[in-house]
Amino acid sequence: MENPSTFSQKPAWLRVKAPVSKEYHATHDLMRLSKLNTVCEEAACPNIGECWAKKHATIMILGSVCTRACAFCNIKTGRPDLLDPHEPERVAAALAQLNLAHVVITSVDRDDLPDGGAEHFAQTIGAIRKTSPKTTIEVLTPDFLRKEGALEIVVKARPDVYNHNLETVPRLYRTVRPGARYFHSLSLLKKVKDLDPSIFTKSGIMVGLGESKEEIFQVMDDLRSAEVDFMTIGQYLRPTPKHHEVMRFVDPEEFLEYERMARGKGFLMVSASPLTRSSYHAGDDFEKLKQARFQKLGA
Repeated sequence: MENPSTFSQKPAWLRVKAPVSKEYHATHDLMRLSKLNTVCEEAACPNIGECWAKKHATIMILGSVCTRACAFCNIKTGRPDLLDPHEPERVAAALAQLNLAHVVITSVDRDDLPDGGAEHFAQTIGAIRKTSPKTTIEVLTPDFLRKEGALEIVVKARPDVYNHNLETVPRLYRTVRPGARYFHSLSLLKKVKDLDPSIFTKSGIMVGLGESKEEIFQVMDDLRSAEVDFMTIGQYLRPTPKHHEVMRFVDPEEFLEYERMARGKGFLMVSASPLTRSSYHAGDDFEKLKQARFQKLGA
């Protein structure tokens, strides 16, 4: 294992331009005016300039404070915000102004709520359907650990894509994602397919946390066993010195190897690159997903 102190500087392939465009600022102003949280800001996503310039934003519902403290995540943790009953309508109104073809809705973990926030997800999906019926909806949900019936509430609202990230390989869960359980997350993804096979399922991991290639390949096999359609793989970037160290920066050529391997294992879609994130190019990827399913069914 390489010494993480070697990687104090990001390689060239991870450098992005600072956001300066008019379109970026227009999206920023709309988010503030609508009093909406975005994971783009809260998680310090490196792609925010590109995505917001295209009016692509990942909306984060259920407040801005998480009940868990994952070692990779920059979102605040602590006592969560009070649930805002009007948030679904505010989200829908803002998205109608953006006139999006595809939207991603995510949230903080809300272990304090009886259903983990599942009903709030369902209400947000319903509100968007009313104001923007042509917009396709992707949800990126928590694991709803120990929240009986929560998953069913979200699936019943029928998002077009159900995303739940494994984040890392099982060996690293204790240090990277201590509040979660790897096989629970896998079973959640499988259950989505069992409940509604028409919903695309999606999951992603970060690399550079200390995992091996063999462990990544095993995660691919596990996801395919859960009938997951789409896998994302991106480079972990350390948000602050308090977070998990970057053990190595993965070369773009290695990401190409992961993409080839994942496609060979049968995923309909794979996105693997240093800057890949769960919601990066989500709209374009959804169109590719639909085409891949059509081709598979016609084969």
